[in-house]
Amino acid sequence: MQTILGAGGEVSYHLAKALTAYTDSIRLVSRNPKKVNENDELVNADLLQAKEVDDAVKGSSIVYLTVGLPYSTKIWSEQWPVVMQNVITACKKHQAKLVFFDNIYMYGRVTTPITEETPHHPNSKKGKIRAAIVKMINDEVANGSLTALIARAPEFYGPGKTQGVVNALVFDNIKKGKKLQWMLNDKNLRTLIYTPDAGRATALLGNTADAFNQTWHLPCPEVPINGVQFIDLVSKSYGKKFKYMVLHKWMVRLFGLINPYVKEMIEMLYQFEEDYIFVSQKFKNKFPEFIITPYKDGIDQIIQEIKGSSIN
Repeated sequence: MQTILGAGGEVSYHLAKALTAYTDSIRLVSRNPKKVNENDELVNADLLQAKEVDDAVKGSSIVYLTVGLPYSTKIWSEQWPVVMQNVITACKKHQAKLVFFDNIYMYGRVTTPITEETPHHPNSKKGKIRAAIVKMINDEVANGSLTALIARAPEFYGPGKTQGVVNALVFDNIKKGKKLQWMLNDKNLRTLIYTPDAGRATALLGNTADAFNQTWHLPCPEVPINGVQFIDLVSKSYGKKFKYMVLHKWMVRLFGLINPYVKEMIEMLYQFEEDYIFVSQKFKNKFPEFIITPYKDGIDQIIQEIKGSSIN
């Protein structure tokens, strides 16, 4: 049995799809889980409740923690340590391996390419929370009481219900017929990960015995991209030259006065102020056969989905 805790998001959807290559027994756990594959087992559970997490993990050989808590520093500070402790305790009790799907907030402001060896120096409240829960896992691994790996991803873009800055400012605005936007600087280079790739790669790591007790950067295109290039690819894929505006910091701060989500984003703006390059060479060396979706192909698939939905 392989179990996904926090099923329901776009990454967990693609993870569940990918796991069928490794197992016929997949359990999806959330407060309101829905099947991805025909034979999925569904379990309703609140990850804040230790007993419910214990019951959900029981019988699992591998547990994937992909939950996305509401984007609030207050909620993160209150709930992430509880969720992580519940999951660690359950995995230890039932001798299940843990795969934690992580982000890059713990690195903080970095001006050089980011690898798995980059020190954790968070300069945001959310980054400090992420660093603390990663330390909870690493401490258990270090003392030999838990077998786990961390699968780390940069900013998402992708089809379906993918949530992320690029999707919100580019693809969602296409759907709404609004002018496209880019955050802070359209010349700075960024590394993005395509959500189906993130799901496939996480499944592969979870089913590779010698991948455990390590941190892995999930695979992204080798050459980073900037806003000018990304929106040019979007325009060519759609067959229409899209105009866009760059959102300056003062605009974001002003909008944050009326939008709670944007307000929560302000402390993370450092990621957009300079090149933010994420390196996944370790994964590429280990799994050279893994096919990474080029930005052009990923954008083409998203645009096809947008056009298909507008016709329907």
